[in-house]
Amino acid sequence: MKKLIARKRYWVAGGTLAALLLGVLFRHEIASGLMTAYRFLADRDRIEQLVTAFGDGAPLAFMGIQILQVIIAPVPGEATGFIGGYLFGSFKGFLYSTVALSLGSWINFGIGRFLGKRYVRGWIPDPTLKRFDHLAKRQGVIVMFILFVFPGFPKDYLCLFLGITAIPLKVFLIIASVGRIPGTLLLSLQGDFLFKKNYVVFAVVFAVTALVAFLTIRFRDAIYRWLEKLNGKSGTDR
Repeated sequence: MKKLIARKRYWVAGGTLAALLLGVLFRHEIASGLMTAYRFLADRDRIEQLVTAFGDGAPLAFMGIQILQVIIAPVPGEATGFIGGYLFGSFKGFLYSTVALSLGSWINFGIGRFLGKRYVRGWIPDPTLKRFDHLAKRQGVIVMFILFVFPGFPKDYLCLFLGITAIPLKVFLIIASVGRIPGTLLLSLQGDFLFKKNYVVFAVVFAVTALVAFLTIRFRDAIYRWLEKLNGKSGTDR
């Protein structure tokens, strides 16, 4: 058994060293490729053109792009939720987005768990990491769920961070999948209403979504403080 463990460690160390060496040798090509991917994933018009070009395979193409958006932080995975509603209707768009965002969140969580604290902590911006550290010090699952519900919080980084905590995978999948539903549904409805030229309802839903997003971003620090208090209370109750 000890020999097997030592052999695994050897292969992991060798693979990591090889990956680092390739990263150094091809750093310019990798950086250029990542920037190109980032610009594409942030361009809704280009995404729409690409997805529709797949014909019957459009749903799979759409879901694949959403998964990439979650993994390539800080591009928000919900950014294409609007396009999903526009292309596939509110129900199918919402369904495709929910499945894709859940898969992307699971992959990010797995990346965090595989790489470990040393690498993930260097990946997440320091201010964001400090907030997450403080909120998760008592493993407040309810607090993390609320972060997934509110728009304007870095959910993709949160998935990576939770991968290095003790939270079980099943619990993570529930809070990540269910927590994203409100925002995903609103964006899918917006896209559907715009496609059907129901501009009045679209304007109302858009205004509500924009207002919630604005208030969340505007009072983000206050929300963080409230969550910290909530986390403290939940910790003393146990």
